[in-house]
Amino acid sequence: MGEDGIDIEGWKAQLRKGAAEFAVLSLLSRKEMYGIELLDALSGAEGLGISDGTIYPLLKRLQTDGRIQARWEPSVTGPPRKYYSLTQSGQNAVRSMGLAWNEFRDQLDRLAGPDHGARPGA
Repeated sequence: MGEDGIDIEGWKAQLRKGAAEFAVLSLLSRKEMYGIELLDALSGAEGLGISDGTIYPLLKRLQTDGRIQARWEPSVTGPPRKYYSLTQSGQNAVRSMGLAWNEFRDQLDRLAGPDHGARPGA
């Protein structure tokens, strides 16, 4: 807990939890990818905190939920790779999530105002 009484790390963890599924589905809406490829693409989004310990359980859940499908393909550089792609349900989900995200972001920006990132007294 910080001196301001806010558990900022806990708050950020909650934000990450909700955003991870949307981020993965968004990437897969562009093209089919395998696990490490997804991790590499997500590595530029440091705030998401997605690691190999979180990506594979998420992929398994999305597959169980019917939002993604997987197929194995041989690799010339090592073991076979499991490629993931969106199902129709996944395409519908990412479209709906994108609309909801834009609405959420716009409303939060409206409520927080243009200086929401400024320090008090700055």
